[in-house]
Amino acid sequence: MGNPGEFNQKDLEELKERCEIIFNADPEQYMSEASITRFLKGFKTVDDAFSGILKCNKWRKEFGVDKLTQEDEDIRIELETKKGEVLRHRDRNGRPIILMRVRHHKVNDERNEDALTKFTVYLLETACKKCHEDVVDNLCVIFDMREFSKQCMDYQFVKTLIWLLSHRYPERLGVCLLVNAPMVFQGCWTIIKPWLSEVTADKVKFVNDEMQLADYLCPDALPENMFEA
Repeated sequence: MGNPGEFNQKDLEELKERCEIIFNADPEQYMSEASITRFLKGFKTVDDAFSGILKCNKWRKEFGVDKLTQEDEDIRIELETKKGEVLRHRDRNGRPIILMRVRHHKVNDERNEDALTKFTVYLLETACKKCHEDVVDNLCVIFDMREFSKQCMDYQFVKTLIWLLSHRYPERLGVCLLVNAPMVFQGCWTIIKPWLSEVTADKVKFVNDEMQLADYLCPDALPENMFEA
């Protein structure tokens, strides 16, 4: 995931000009200026951002992103596990919230990695559609770590999520809250952290009590109390 920050306005204008040629030739590839800007921030250079946009549009078409709904069998099954959902409320910065309950995911289960990726994309798409891009265009992702065990630790899922946020949804992650992470997770975090850029790693916050959580969102926004025994 790229480092957020300033970008060169001249670079943005050049990238928009390049994209306009593609969009005029194929209107289905259209991206808003906000999206183009996120790609430039995430990929840093005009060439890399333009390549990233083309690859993203190709992927979206081949993956069928715009056709993903909760009626899809794979997505319906994953939703029924309660392992993840997009919440109705937002965090204190107005970000849409994705809530993941890690205790409902077991690596030893006969899981379908393709179905899990589809479900993850569905959650990202649903949350992104709730963004008010003129106000805030990034997301709050919460991992409810209660009852976490090593059986829940799916490194392949983590790698897939990092790849999606880096290459297909650049600059969409605003903050990632790890709530009630037990000591056993520290070893897992030691493995995961080097996979992230320094700036992205700084977006990951460990939250251990309700007062800390209140810095990011109203606890009433959550469907359940994460600090009950």
